[in-house]
Amino acid sequence: MKVSLRWLSDYVDISVPLEKITERLTLAGLEVSSTEVVGESWEHVFVARVVEVNAHPNADRLRLVTVDLGKQRTTVVCGAPNVAVGQKIAFAKLGARLIDGHSSKVVELKPAKIRGVASEGMVCSEKELGISDSHEGIMVLPGDAPVGKPLAEYLGDTVLDLDITPNRPDCLSVIGIAREVAALTGGKLRLPEVCYQEAGNPTGSMVSVEVVEPALCSRYCASLITGVKIGPSPQWIQQRLLSSGMRPINNIVDVTNYVMLEYGQPLHAFDYSQLRGRKIIVRRAAKGEVITSLDGVERALSPEILVIADGERAVAVAGIMGGLDTEVTENATDILIESANFNQAVIHRGSLALKLSSEASLRFEKGLSRELPLMALKRATQLMAELTGGCVAKGIIDAYPGKQERKPISFAISEVRRLLGMEVGVDEIKRALESLGFDCGHTEDPLQFNVGVPWWRTDVTCAADLVEEVARILGYDNIPTTMLSAPIPERGLNPMLDLRRTLRDVLVNCGFQEVLTYSLTNQEVLCKLTPQRTLAGLALVRVANPMSKDYEYLRTTLRANVLSTLARNQRHQEGGIRIFEIGKIFLPREGALPYEKEMLCGVLSGVERGLSWQGKAEAIDFFAAKGVVEVLLLRLRLAGDFRASNDETLCPGVSADIYVGKEKLGVVGELYPRACRNFDLSDTAFLFEIDLEKLLSLAGKPMKYEPTPRYPSTTRDVALLVDEPIMYQQIYSAIKDFSLISQVTPVDLYIGEQVPSGKKSIAVRIVYQSFTHTLTDEEVDKVQRQILDKLERDLGASLRA
Repeated sequence: MKVSLRWLSDYVDISVPLEKITERLTLAGLEVSSTEVVGESWEHVFVARVVEVNAHPNADRLRLVTVDLGKQRTTVVCGAPNVAVGQKIAFAKLGARLIDGHSSKVVELKPAKIRGVASEGMVCSEKELGISDSHEGIMVLPGDAPVGKPLAEYLGDTVLDLDITPNRPDCLSVIGIAREVAALTGGKLRLPEVCYQEAGNPTGSMVSVEVVEPALCSRYCASLITGVKIGPSPQWIQQRLLSSGMRPINNIVDVTNYVMLEYGQPLHAFDYSQLRGRKIIVRRAAKGEVITSLDGVERALSPEILVIADGERAVAVAGIMGGLDTEVTENATDILIESANFNQAVIHRGSLALKLSSEASLRFEKGLSRELPLMALKRATQLMAELTGGCVAKGIIDAYPGKQERKPISFAISEVRRLLGMEVGVDEIKRALESLGFDCGHTEDPLQFNVGVPWWRTDVTCAADLVEEVARILGYDNIPTTMLSAPIPERGLNPMLDLRRTLRDVLVNCGFQEVLTYSLTNQEVLCKLTPQRTLAGLALVRVANPMSKDYEYLRTTLRANVLSTLARNQRHQEGGIRIFEIGKIFLPREGALPYEKEMLCGVLSGVERGLSWQGKAEAIDFFAAKGVVEVLLLRLRLAGDFRASNDETLCPGVSADIYVGKEKLGVVGELYPRACRNFDLSDTAFLFEIDLEKLLSLAGKPMKYEPTPRYPSTTRDVALLVDEPIMYQQIYSAIKDFSLISQVTPVDLYIGEQVPSGKKSIAVRIVYQSFTHTLTDEEVDKVQRQILDKLERDLGASLRA
């Protein structure tokens, strides 16, 4: 928000230096990001009066202009077509630094001879002074401009650029900033007096207003001015618009923009003669309805967008931009002025849907006061009548279906001490609040107020907000610094946070990189995992107001986002890729908010080892993914068990469910080829997924110390002949609980001519060890015979000859 100090001084006396104002505003939450001094380069430029205009003796398009500077007169050559006797103009003397109208570079004015006539000065245009890009003619100053006065003193200004927070829409106006300056400096606020004459027919007899959607338009006000004359705005309005970053257009449009900047209320002017049926209808757009906006773009509308319509068609997109059909042109004579209050959400959604943002929509999205439209409309009506010579119709249309009464806030003085940690006197609190327009009503308790909130402060709703207002006016820098009265409390236990940190450390040490993806997704992405399902068959949680179709649903799995990330990385990276994500998934529940579950999902793809002189690259396989899971469980002191899985996203026979005891924790396996194609993966991928809530319930058991064995171990390799369906996990489960067993490891698998059909050979290395003595061959042979007997009895296994 750009604010001119000259404009601001119309509403409040600025009695402190600029640096102090910017400091106080910034500390009060209205950060002044920058300041711009207008006229800083206008040295040697003065206000002058044209006293004579003569033809140039050697050029038809040039003229000799004599100007009066108060103490001297001088004649210069001028080519501007609009120069005339009696005008007050900006005159630059030699040495002035101006902007060249053709090259746009800053040049120093030097004496020149133009077509044989000496010229030592220049009558300036707005572009040459850096005010605007207008270079068609000279800048004509108001008739009361004092001759001989430096232009910097007459038109010079300082413009503050403030970063207004979203909760303060009232400060998106010059008057709003004036209220803050008055409160911070102790100045008195002066609001413009609004009065005008009404004549002719009542406005209500010439146009009707119907609000079809009162929930989306809480108030709609309109006034009518007839017999207007379209033309340029006065110099003072144009100057203030330019200093605020807006381009002057004509006296009608400029008034709507001026009042929007002054009061913070967006307005719109319709060409009354182009309104069909003499009606204004505030409604949702019809499906397939089209409007051409003021920027000349034809825009398709939807029922999610609010429009202003006449008796036949939409004539404006409510709160965003007007329509071309009712644009105010130079031929317009009757003007209908709109000032309304629209629902924040519908304006925001409409702006996003149309990819169209404006100064109006930016203000409506932040939530304006419902009392503001009428005040701004009266001010705009007054200015428009004065500047166009029009006649104001009797009365104002005020459709106000959303009228609400604001209740006062019960405010205990003790809240200031509780929230700010400092003592503030009752009178000082009252003075701070009243300086901002709050009404502090007394109660039976002298230490409590019933505080009436001013209509423009839509952000103040509770006692804590009032404490904040007191702190802003007193100054946050005046709150004393004190040491803590008690030691900082110890961090509370958060087992899930600790588990996530542990898993991250382990996975990073295993060569993984963590990714973070959006919790929102869409049906199409989720269906890539289970293509046999229809969209309607998925149980999903839909967001009530999605920002786009790509982020319409809460994710029910981490797999889709992780695989999408893998695909993007594969397009830009060769070699092995290992990524994981720890996050929440959202499972629907009937009649309640979705259940949020913590999950871990990781994927591996590519080669295990890159190009190296030590050996060739090897592709990542199922056992690499399974090994990562085993490392995770081992770090948490858990023994994992892997059983055949029927997960529909993974390949049968190359996937396994992860168990700890009887609890299923997740799954690991090779991604199904069809899923790889759906995600455009360039290579096979292996995925693991673990339910962290179940893992947390099993992990965290206290670590038990075991001394390092003092006695040597004995190793035996056993080649077992088993049926092909027998899994190694079954062999491991049969062996691991025998006494003296320290470690069991598979070392070889063979299927071929050397074994009978339907059989396979699995070689297992068994490590025997005792903590009390050195084992003898007889002890080891005894346990091994028991193992072989159990394997033969339970699995039909035999020693391979």
